[in-house]
Amino acid sequence: MLHQLQRYGFILLAAVLFSISAKAADLTIGARAEPNIDPHFLYLATNVAYGSHVFGTLVLHDDNMGVKPGLAVSWTPLDPTTWEFKLRKGVKYHDGSEFTAEDVKFSIWRVLNVPNNPSPYRANIRTIVEVVPKGPHTLHIKTSEPNPFLVWRLGRVFIVSKKLAENATTADFRSGKAAIGTGPYKFKEFVPGDRYVLTRNDEYWGEKPHYDRVTFKIISNDAARAAALLGGDVDMIDFVAPPDVPRLKRDANVDVYVGPTNRTCHLTVDMGRDTSPYVTDKKGKPLTPNPLKDLRVRQAISKSINRDALVDIVMEGLAIKATQMVPPGFGGYNPDLKVEKYDPEGAKKLLAEAGYPDGFGLTVHSTNDRYVNDTKVAEFIGQMLARVGLDMKVVSEPKSIHFKVNKPHTEKMYSVSFLCWGAGGEADALWYHYHTWDKKKGLGVYNRPGYSNPEVDRLVQKIVVNLDQDERHKQEQRAMEIVTKDLSFVPLHYNTVVVATRKGVKYDVRVDEGTLAMNAR
Repeated sequence: MLHQLQRYGFILLAAVLFSISAKAADLTIGARAEPNIDPHFLYLATNVAYGSHVFGTLVLHDDNMGVKPGLAVSWTPLDPTTWEFKLRKGVKYHDGSEFTAEDVKFSIWRVLNVPNNPSPYRANIRTIVEVVPKGPHTLHIKTSEPNPFLVWRLGRVFIVSKKLAENATTADFRSGKAAIGTGPYKFKEFVPGDRYVLTRNDEYWGEKPHYDRVTFKIISNDAARAAALLGGDVDMIDFVAPPDVPRLKRDANVDVYVGPTNRTCHLTVDMGRDTSPYVTDKKGKPLTPNPLKDLRVRQAISKSINRDALVDIVMEGLAIKATQMVPPGFGGYNPDLKVEKYDPEGAKKLLAEAGYPDGFGLTVHSTNDRYVNDTKVAEFIGQMLARVGLDMKVVSEPKSIHFKVNKPHTEKMYSVSFLCWGAGGEADALWYHYHTWDKKKGLGVYNRPGYSNPEVDRLVQKIVVNLDQDERHKQEQRAMEIVTKDLSFVPLHYNTVVVATRKGVKYDVRVDEGTLAMNAR
């Protein structure tokens, strides 16, 4: 009898352990953003994170954005404009086909040819002029000029199968038909507006992720995401809003993970057009000339913003006041630049000196589903600017609309918009945002303000070919000083990343804010 009870107890214990193991094999993540499954469509950090699950890249970015081998095991500069990449052998796509250098060549050029792309990945291949396979596992990439950032940027270019993707559309990826990569997870199902389901790739060449099945449950509302975690409906949530952090920390069944990010939140200010579409007189008529072209007006906008209140109240302490368009710790950060002091009386004086003692009409646009507290920050900015005499409107909209309309170098661009930029290892805002737009060279591709300064252009053109890191960082610091004083972008705050999990799920946060199932265990 005792023996039977012991045997029954053993069976029961084994069943319990099996149940726990089975449950641990599934992970449900309450995710703020919906993916675009096509890995070359809509270049956003959230899409880069989603793409990292299914697709591989030549190099991988670690949690602090350092570079390590990916589909390439090594890379060597043969001369100032030629790099040789040795590719990993034995890598297979999820359908069993072999990964080769021809797939890399195809993928790099596909980046340029995705139709109707509101935010292309092309900045990552800016200087590439030739991709030459030297057999199945060796590749030469030639650039138009020395490019010290090429290897890092290739970590943002996902490799797809030439055979499967050569005639595939973005819709084919979203359906799953073409969503076949070499990554640690396989595409299982995508239901727009509801869920994105992945299963583990047991043939993955690298470290196997902990979870067999991952479901990204799309919950765009911040409070609803927190409620889903507290209720046990999901195991983990990303982009936790500051107001939800205290109640999550009070729950004994929840862990909260916080870390610094590479993201600078700021206002873009249209200083390039003579007439800006959302700048009006007090009667609502278009105002010419555009007052945002006047440095004194831009200074007034910056002085009108109480960054202490922004960080302490709106962001509830989960942000850092920004001085420039690159965070501390990144190459090109200039420690001599200081936070703009809140000075509403000074702002009013500057507006009067510029010829606008009674202000003018202005609309600030923002997303409502992209950045932490994006709508609240935009509304706060509107209130601050109203206090110095501007007639303010704030428009908050889904990112799918915002980035489609607010495209650089188009007449539809907004006059002032709240955005956040994630630095790519160094002060790359200098060449993506601050250089005069040069379509041929791929410089200034995100220059929404229409900013142009010959001294900055001269410095940037030296920076982007300078292989001497120390000298390059000094050049970046000098250029950052100039552009910060010119205020085509008004720096606001540096973000932090906040992720929360149910007890039993551990998570390593990333500087780039990427939500990766591979970082959960």
